[in-house]
Amino acid sequence: MVAYTRDEIISVSDMARGFSNVLGNIIDHTKEKIAISKNNKLEAVIVSIDEYEKLKEAYDILEHIEIYDKIQKRKNSKTISLEESMKRYGISSDEL
Repeated sequence: MVAYTRDEIISVSDMARGFSNVLGNIIDHTKEKIAISKNNKLEAVIVSIDEYEKLKEAYDILEHIEIYDKIQKRKNSKTISLEESMKRYGISSDEL
């Protein structure tokens, strides 16, 4: 879970009134992130485009690692042919 300092949290109404100011803080790196709250609940986070792209790239890499891990686990698992599976479940090729 990410922690936010008091000055990194802004209400949605304050955000609407001071969007340009908040965006400026993100662009000039005065603040790394701004969390937007609505009814005292954090609802969204604003980060710079550079930070977003880094996060997206990291997410994509993790997704590829998960896929690779699944493939490696399945390599050693027992498999059955399509024909054997059809026979096991009483399915004919005409039904496919």
